[in-house]
Amino acid sequence: MTKTALGRWLAAGAGLLALASCQTPPAQPITLLGVPCSSPPPLHCPDEKCPGDLIGNTGTAKDPKTGRNYFLDYPCDLKPGEKVTFVLALHGGGSLGNWQRHYFPIMDYKDKYRLVIVTPDAGAPGTGTWSPTVDDAHIHNIVEQVEGAVGKENIKAFWLAGHSFGGQTSNRFIMNDPFFTERVDGWVSLSGGRLGSKRADVRATIPGPGPGGPPPAAGATPLAGGPPAGGPPAGAPPAGGPPGGGAGGPGAVIDAAILPEKPFSFIYEAGDHEWTYKGVPKESKWAQKLGCGPQPAQPRQVADVKAGYVYDSTRQGDSASRIWGFLPRPGTANIWEYPDCKDGRIVADITRLDKGHTEGLEPKITEEIVKMMVAAKPDRT
Repeated sequence: MTKTALGRWLAAGAGLLALASCQTPPAQPITLLGVPCSSPPPLHCPDEKCPGDLIGNTGTAKDPKTGRNYFLDYPCDLKPGEKVTFVLALHGGGSLGNWQRHYFPIMDYKDKYRLVIVTPDAGAPGTGTWSPTVDDAHIHNIVEQVEGAVGKENIKAFWLAGHSFGGQTSNRFIMNDPFFTERVDGWVSLSGGRLGSKRADVRATIPGPGPGGPPPAAGATPLAGGPPAGGPPAGAPPAGGPPGGGAGGPGAVIDAAILPEKPFSFIYEAGDHEWTYKGVPKESKWAQKLGCGPQPAQPRQVADVKAGYVYDSTRQGDSASRIWGFLPRPGTANIWEYPDCKDGRIVADITRLDKGHTEGLEPKITEEIVKMMVAAKPDRT
C-alpha cells in the first residue's frame, strides 16, 4: 500500500470512529413504578376482534398496600421534571379497567399530549361497581404512588374520566372526598351525569330486551367487550348499569343536578340515542357558574372513518337497543363548547350521532376531547 493510499485509509477510519463517537445510543424505554413503557401501550386491543382474556387483564402496575393491580400508561420519553396531565379513568358498573381503556382510548395519545393515565378495576366481589369501603383507599393509594413517581409538582392538571357508574363515582369524589376536591382540575363525564341536569331531564330510559332499534346484521358475531373468564358475572354488561347512574349502590345517589362548590372544567359526552327527545340542552348551569358565554348556535363536528375498539357483547341480537348501543362503527360527533369561560376553563357538551351508551369512542373524537383537556387552564395554586 502506498503512503497516499495508507493516508486515505487512516483518514477514512478516523472519520468512522469520530462519527461513531458522536452517535447517541438508542434510548432505553423508561420504567415508572415497575411498569416498562411501550407504544402502543401494553395489552392493547387490535382494531377488531379483541380477545376476551386481554380485556380481562387487570393491569401492569400493583398497589403494594392492597396487592391489587391497575393500568398505568405514560409517555415513553417522559423526562425528569416534565409537566404532565394526570388522568384517573373509572369504568362503569359491571365493567373492567381494560375495557375502559379501550372505550375511552386516551392511552393512544399519551405520548403526543403528555398524559399519565391510571385505570383501576373496581373491587366489589361479583359486581364490578365502585364502593367507598372497598375501593376508595385503593384509589387514593395509586394516585399518591403516581404523584410520588412523577413528582406532584410536575402534575400540571388532574382530571377524572368516568363512564356511566364511573362518572357517578367521579361526581361522588368531587362532592364528598377532600382528597379529590383539592386535586381536581377537570372531569370528563362519559354518559355519567351532566352537571346541573337531573337525569330524567337529559337521559332516555333504557328499554328491556326486545325492540328498541334494529338488530345487528344477520350472522353478526360479537367482537369484544363481553365478560371474560373470571370477570363480571354472566350477563353483566361491561359498560355498567343503565344510563343515568348505574345499577344502584354507593355513588348512584349522587345527583349531578347538585353543583359542586369548586370550579373546574367539565366535558360531557353521550351517545345521540341516550338523550331524551328534547336532545342536547340549550344551556348549562355549570357553564353559567363558570361565567361562560351562551351555547353556540351550531356545533362544530368531528368525523371519524375508523370505529372504536369495544362494545357490550352481552346485549346484542334480541337484547339490542339503540339507547344501549350496537357494534362499534365510524361516525360523526357534534361538540358544543361554551365560549369565554372564566379563568381559561372549558365546558362542553358532546353527542355522538347514531350512537348509544356502550359503543367505544372513535379516535378523532377521543383526540378532540384530549385537546380540550390539555387546553383548559388548571387550578394550580
